[in-house]
Amino acid sequence: MFGIPLFDLAWLVVALLAAGALTGILAGVFGVGGGAVAVPILYELFRILEVPDGVRMPLSVGTSLAIIIPTSIRSFNAHRAKGAVDMSILKIWAAPVIVGVVMGSVIARYAPADLFKSVFVIVAGVSAVRLLFGKDTWRFGLDMPAKPIMIAYGWLIGVLSALMGIGGGQLSNLFMTFYNRPIHQAVATSSGLGILISIPGAVGYIYAGWPHMADYPYVIAFQPPLALGYISLIGLLLFIPTSTWMAPVGARLAHRLSKRRLEVAFGIFLLVVCGRFAISLLD
Repeated sequence: MFGIPLFDLAWLVVALLAAGALTGILAGVFGVGGGAVAVPILYELFRILEVPDGVRMPLSVGTSLAIIIPTSIRSFNAHRAKGAVDMSILKIWAAPVIVGVVMGSVIARYAPADLFKSVFVIVAGVSAVRLLFGKDTWRFGLDMPAKPIMIAYGWLIGVLSALMGIGGGQLSNLFMTFYNRPIHQAVATSSGLGILISIPGAVGYIYAGWPHMADYPYVIAFQPPLALGYISLIGLLLFIPTSTWMAPVGARLAHRLSKRRLEVAFGIFLLVVCGRFAISLLD
């Protein structure tokens, strides 16, 4: 089927369903939307399926943004039900985040694959160092900054998230903890960003990838009806059921973990992601 041995195809389906479940759990636990897990997994899948190297990374990022939509909605609702979301922050960030996502999607239309990987490595690396080795004295302030700074940072979150295929969780977690917000509140509030980022981001990656679809010979996951621009319908359909199902489980788990355990777990997770793409840049 599609030129792939039946056993290999079955293995890929099982692996993607399992990865979707893991993505959902991490989305709930860390408020990251699951994109930092989905992108490297999708990247390896598309490598096996021989998707051209020039579109493999943006296809992974765009598909991840589409996957994040239902996962983020469920994760956000679970956190909000516990009263942990700071809605005042989300209201300030809403417009600049969306503007940033749109700009990031336009950049994605012309950017080389290594740009996406480089952004991943830098952001994941900084976040991991902060969470694993940071001290309480590492602060920019004891309260959130003035509204103009919040708006500027919201825009930056949108741009970088669109290039990374994430829901903005690791960026907003980093920012909020630098301003003395508890990690549990940062995680819960960050889950709301996934909705603001994933929907316009997915639409933007359809736009970004559409002109390139005719540039390559037929390959699974990168031609209609198997893809829309830079969104693979195969990856999307296999990830969504289990990731959406497991997101509330992760949210409940987050509220049972101590502050330090949550920080260490999130830091190690980001460090692994950072290492994966740093290695791929050297290939």
